[in-house]
Amino acid sequence: MYNTRLEVIRDVPKGKCIYHFEGTDIIRAKKVLGDTVCLMGNLPNSLLATGTVEQVKDHTKMLIDNCGTDGGYIMSGGALIDHARPENVDAWVTTTKDYGRYQ
Repeated sequence: MYNTRLEVIRDVPKGKCIYHFEGTDIIRAKKVLGDTVCLMGNLPNSLLATGTVEQVKDHTKMLIDNCGTDGGYIMSGGALIDHARPENVDAWVTTTKDYGRYQ
């Protein structure tokens, strides 16, 4: 996790990097890095594998609400999703399409 290094990894040319996070506090990362880099990820693989459809939808909406404003966010899992439940992947994709928007 990069929670303690967000300010350090901000020292890159604006608009030149995409940071893919898995367990980092993505809301704080958006506040610290959002005007410098594009963020992606942070949908837990464990949620896709063992969570409910409603939990997946709620987490997807939270990511969109907190990271999708003003662009600069790519919806993505934290890592490989090879053990995800198909209904959770479907809920994730559908929610992203239906709920996601740029403001």
